[in-house]
Amino acid sequence: MSKELTGSAAPPPAAALDSRPKPSRRTFIATTTAVGGAAAAAGLVTGPPGFGAEEASAAAAPSTSVSLTVNGRRHTVQVDNRTSLLDLLREHLDLPGSKKGCNAGACGACTVLVDGLRVNSCLTLTVRLDGAEVTTIEGLADGDQLHPLQEAFIAEDAFQCGYCTPGQNMSGVGCIKEGHTGSAEEIREWMSGNICRCGCYTKIVRAVQQTAGGK
Repeated sequence: MSKELTGSAAPPPAAALDSRPKPSRRTFIATTTAVGGAAAAAGLVTGPPGFGAEEASAAAAPSTSVSLTVNGRRHTVQVDNRTSLLDLLREHLDLPGSKKGCNAGACGACTVLVDGLRVNSCLTLTVRLDGAEVTTIEGLADGDQLHPLQEAFIAEDAFQCGYCTPGQNMSGVGCIKEGHTGSAEEIREWMSGNICRCGCYTKIVRAVQQTAGGK
């Protein structure tokens, strides 16, 4: 027995489906742009979750009061616990002679003396230096009287661009105080952490030898 579909159950003719209005390309782009813009605006208004958390964290970073003597002058400073000695000298105490080269302890341009010993100030945390005595290139001379090693650097023409010279001087002074000047080879070994990109190593060694011989 055959059954006929009733009018309500019959599928609409294909022509009727095709006759529905289709959005134009321009309408589609305009609609999606408007929706996207509204979503972006909502994001700007509400902000991402945790917005401002990093700023709040930075503001709440722990700090410490540190007292230290730099070039014979006592300083008491409140510093972020992450502050390096190099940044303290350059950014807080206005002593830019110690240079920021690699900032990773590999070039020696930032060398200073802490309690008479050579250190890379870029790797030394200020919070560890409470009560310490620090000498930088600015404190090496006695007023207008240059340190003997500084005079030797000039006499031997032991620099060109001069960027590494402060660190070379401080390392040389430390090397002499430590007694590592028995030979040119020993000086090279104990000053190997100080890089001179201009290649003045031979003249630097001669300057250190000259100063060590006259001490």
